[in-house]
Amino acid sequence: MSASNIERTARTRKSRTRSRNINGRPALVISALKPHQYDLRPACTSLICPDCRTWVPITGIQARQQKLVPHDTGRAGKDPAVRCQGSNRLVTVDVAYEKWQQRLQDGGAETAARRPTTVLPKPFSPRTDQTLRARAERTPAGRVADWNAVLPQAADVDATRRQVPAGDAPLDGPEVPLTTLHPQRPAC
Repeated sequence: MSASNIERTARTRKSRTRSRNINGRPALVISALKPHQYDLRPACTSLICPDCRTWVPITGIQARQQKLVPHDTGRAGKDPAVRCQGSNRLVTVDVAYEKWQQRLQDGGAETAARRPTTVLPKPFSPRTDQTLRARAERTPAGRVADWNAVLPQAADVDATRRQVPAGDAPLDGPEVPLTTLHPQRPAC
């Protein structure tokens, strides 16, 4: 069986990693990361692995050497278990808890200041307000009266549209019908 056909599975991790394995890559310096990329609370000291972009616990926070827990890339139970290149990498914790907490709060305040305020509706002009109030106060009888007042003007406009314009008729086209055509359906 070739090495490429071997199916990799994740090993169950002990609750406390006591491995002496150390990644050969240079140590991660916490102060070089942004405050939201690591967590220094004692209950869950962790950071975002720069290789696989997942949150990974830091072991040995009280010991001489701190390092990232051996971890796999991908989602648990969904993707194949492949060990991340950042596993067992040394971590240099050079930021005090209080300083990290202050930087995190300052960043949150700065972000909140950049967020837009709620959009307030533009105030109505007096003319618009008058129109909206008039619409709200109209009754069906008032609408009929308004329509009856406009009917003579509409009839005049229709009459002018029906008039044939003065001038020569086009020579090459068919005659334009002046009466409205109403086709009849044949009787069945």
